[in-house]
Amino acid sequence: MSNSLVIIPTYNEKENITKMMDTVFALSHPFHLLIVDDGSPDGTADLVKAAMEQYPGRLHILERAGKMGLGTAYLDGFRWGLAREYDYFFEMDADFSHNPKDLVRLYQACAEQGADVAVGSRYTRGGKVENWPWDRVALSYGASLYVRMITWMPVKDPTAGFVCFSRKVLEAIDFDTIQFVGYAFQIEMKYTAKRLGFKIKEVPITFTDRILGASKMHKSIIQEAVLGVLQLRFRKY
Repeated sequence: MSNSLVIIPTYNEKENITKMMDTVFALSHPFHLLIVDDGSPDGTADLVKAAMEQYPGRLHILERAGKMGLGTAYLDGFRWGLAREYDYFFEMDADFSHNPKDLVRLYQACAEQGADVAVGSRYTRGGKVENWPWDRVALSYGASLYVRMITWMPVKDPTAGFVCFSRKVLEAIDFDTIQFVGYAFQIEMKYTAKRLGFKIKEVPITFTDRILGASKMHKSIIQEAVLGVLQLRFRKY
């Protein structure tokens, strides 16, 4: 039994999912993998289920009826893992914008270096972004500055989606109070963990824009993030 569960939400990721599964299971640490698929019409779930015979006990799938949002996918994945014996829970994208090899470094930050939450950070010292146009980099970095200014949260990449949570952090968070379903979910989870007194450590990574498949970013996600940060900061008042 592994102590580490990697949760990957998917919607139309057939170009990436098989390679992603094989890459994660080839790592030195024996990660388990939970795919949370929101009814992908391209057959992503079928590829996962076909691979479960190759990786018995290590590969799992949670199928949902349709697109219900990134945040709810992770929360369902957390609930699934908490009902089992995992100690470390990882968020990661399916499109290789997050290098699976960095999972080991995130694990070490929590399991060996005392962090409660480890963030794969583009904007801490040693982190960087590749293959993004300048306007996308400016938007992302500007969003990080905005979040830090409003929330006073000492995390240089608060919007990052490559994260390890220790079990005690997730057990301490009331999931029913988590409001956001888009990328603001990533900010809310870190902000909540920090307010609860948990230690957050940033691990520098190289973020690479997806090569295959379509981006899930759209205007409503950006709007939720902008307004959501203000709600987070002043919710206690």
